[in-house]
Amino acid sequence: MGLWAAGLPSLNDRLDLGPALLGRVLLLISAGALASMLLAGRLVDRWGSRRLCWIAGPLSGVALLGPALAPSAWVLMVLAVVFGMGLGVMEIAMNAHSVEVERCYGRPVISAFHGTWSLGGAAGGGITSLVLQAGLDAQGLLVVAAIVVPFLYLPAARLLLPDACTSPAPQNAAEGVDVDVDGGGGKPAEGAAGGSGGGSLKWGLIALLGVAAFAGHLSEGAAIDWAALHARMVLETDPALAPLAYTIFSIAMTTVRLLGDPIRARLGSVLTIRLAGVLATAGYVLVLVSPLLGDPLRVVCAWTGWALAGVGLATVVPVLFSAVGAAGGRVGRALAMVTAFGYTGLLLGPAVLGFVAEAASLPVALFIPAVLAAVVTVAGSPAIRALLALPGATPSPEASPAPASVRD
Repeated sequence: MGLWAAGLPSLNDRLDLGPALLGRVLLLISAGALASMLLAGRLVDRWGSRRLCWIAGPLSGVALLGPALAPSAWVLMVLAVVFGMGLGVMEIAMNAHSVEVERCYGRPVISAFHGTWSLGGAAGGGITSLVLQAGLDAQGLLVVAAIVVPFLYLPAARLLLPDACTSPAPQNAAEGVDVDVDGGGGKPAEGAAGGSGGGSLKWGLIALLGVAAFAGHLSEGAAIDWAALHARMVLETDPALAPLAYTIFSIAMTTVRLLGDPIRARLGSVLTIRLAGVLATAGYVLVLVSPLLGDPLRVVCAWTGWALAGVGLATVVPVLFSAVGAAGGRVGRALAMVTAFGYTGLLLGPAVLGFVAEAASLPVALFIPAVLAAVVTVAGSPAIRALLALPGATPSPEASPAPASVRD
């Protein structure tokens, strides 16, 4: 993903796409990913996350060949959907496995996985920059990546949890804790992972988790898309300083994701998600009031705000995913639905904020993520509390040490 994102300017130059077509391509990738996520959730529940990671990882890498070699914009748009579908399946497979790893390990570890994902994106950008500075071709780099990356999955995939650890129930057993799509309150399976006697995850609870995920993703996407533009257009900073707004946000988010598991272990999931929304909201408030200050306080205030937003939003997705795992039973479909809500936020965010900024102003548009950052607390806190209270839910990972066999 890092190589693909960093290679977009070169792809744009090669096919002469322009902003409109390039935006359409990016939208199609996200749409393909969103469409494949719900299917991936069912595949996780049927096959197990380990097996799906083995398949989806290499295939998602090979799928990069299509956009890399696309001879025209229209071919690129078709192949972008395929690439997005591969990414969507891999997203669900690896996140479901991370939930299962944490559930078996007995203490929070998911946040660090998201931190290493961010590091992978940074590494992709750095590699692309080095290749271009050496005078080599970005298209060639993507082709090489599509061939080499699938093999890089293999040594890691061999270390994934065995199917016996992640399988929620025997083939002939009833469904475990599952999404009750028809409101009928399906019966729990006694052999389901995460304990016996779990209850169904009702649509209302899934929706509440989804709202928190949607709010967190849109607030995060707003910072990614608009932090640097806010610094340049609203604060009127020097062009060389404007990108630092996003850089500060990104560094804060990655750092907290890498270090966030001990924080959640100490505070607990409910308090962590509550603080996440409060800190993110406070960060956006600082960004919104920064234009009212004089130089250089306005820039310092905005940078502090983006840092706080990054600190708060860093833990939202790991905490929500962990709570789904703590509910016990099959996690595939529930995780896929929560992730789909989040991706919808990423899809709608740029368009909605851009429209509002055009119609009113960018500061007015940034009121939207500021409010939604508060929604993370309002929706996330009761949802996680309800999940952990379900019959058959495993103890919250922060409540118990790792099993001796895992620590050893």
